[in-house]
Amino acid sequence: MSKAQDNYILDLTQNRRGYALNRMCGSFKDAENRDRFTADEATYCDAYGLSPQQKKAVLDRDWIGMSDLGASIFYIFKLAMMDKKSMQYLGGVFTGMTADEFAAELSAGGRSFG
Repeated sequence: MSKAQDNYILDLTQNRRGYALNRMCGSFKDAENRDRFTADEATYCDAYGLSPQQKKAVLDRDWIGMSDLGASIFYIFKLAMMDKKSMQYLGGVFTGMTADEFAAELSAGGRSFG
């Protein structure tokens, strides 16, 4: 799994880079597409024109790698939900914490960036 960055900036370049990946994850709003993906993940990735790196990140569930390759957390979460992963789980992945540690940080008011 890739190493988390301190921050992610979604600019036009990053948006374009992640377009196919975000479009594919966005398709999971339809049950039929979720079923098609589950039946053959690699073929589904190919149908959306993912780069080899994006496809590998999806198949490996490299959440940080997907973000590094242009995916938005909001679309990544659609895939994570298919794996029954919570937003707290992803928050933990992106911050180097467990889901429980991340949830506790949120309950305590979050981290201070001062």
